[in-house]
Amino acid sequence: MKKKERKEDRLMLAVFSAGIAPGLALLCYFYLRDQYETEPITTVARSFIYGALLTFPVMFMQYVAEEEVILSNMVSAFLAAGFLEEFVKWFILFYLIYQHVDFDEPYDGIVYGTSISLGFATVENILYLVAYGVEHAFMRALLPVSSHALFGVFMGFYLGKAKFSRDGKRARWLWLSLTLPFLFHGLYDYILFIEKAWIYYIIPFMLLLWWLALKKVKQAHELTDQYYNKIIRKGSS
Repeated sequence: MKKKERKEDRLMLAVFSAGIAPGLALLCYFYLRDQYETEPITTVARSFIYGALLTFPVMFMQYVAEEEVILSNMVSAFLAAGFLEEFVKWFILFYLIYQHVDFDEPYDGIVYGTSISLGFATVENILYLVAYGVEHAFMRALLPVSSHALFGVFMGFYLGKAKFSRDGKRARWLWLSLTLPFLFHGLYDYILFIEKAWIYYIIPFMLLLWWLALKKVKQAHELTDQYYNKIIRKGSS
């Protein structure tokens, strides 16, 4: 009996470790790419927890929608998954983090966008591995977890641009901060509904997503450089 319990404990530890590791690894990657003032760990951790807590009401709403309404693949992918998940993440990011004193440079949007997204993805990942087995951990890390991180990059980039740009296009950047993650997320889920050929579409899609996201990271660094250069010029004038 004790051997069986120890075996179950080891299995749960393996599931938990495999579930949380990719999310933390990706969060560290984007966090450490902050070239100026790295964000306070407590604020980043709080964002991660916000995202984790969002998982449960979102999954409940998705369950109700699937049980009560017959949804087409497109509606399920773009609305029940893409829009719902990205909207709640965007809502929390905008109303709880956007005005925060620690959000003080353009690149910070990416740090907080990915932290909320990866908090959501990590809990979702753990629940999936508990239900279906730790053998799915590698594929989950490559696809759902990393895709959530990349959606967070786009969301955070445009929120950072909206907060620090002085080009009169704040509303446009805010709109893009929700619309692009929603569309990318919906397309990602819709590809997964293609029964046999999904793997042939998801690989180029994920490569494209990574390429675009890393371009946004580079652009965010450039915006941050410009932001600090303006501060230096004002201080010396």
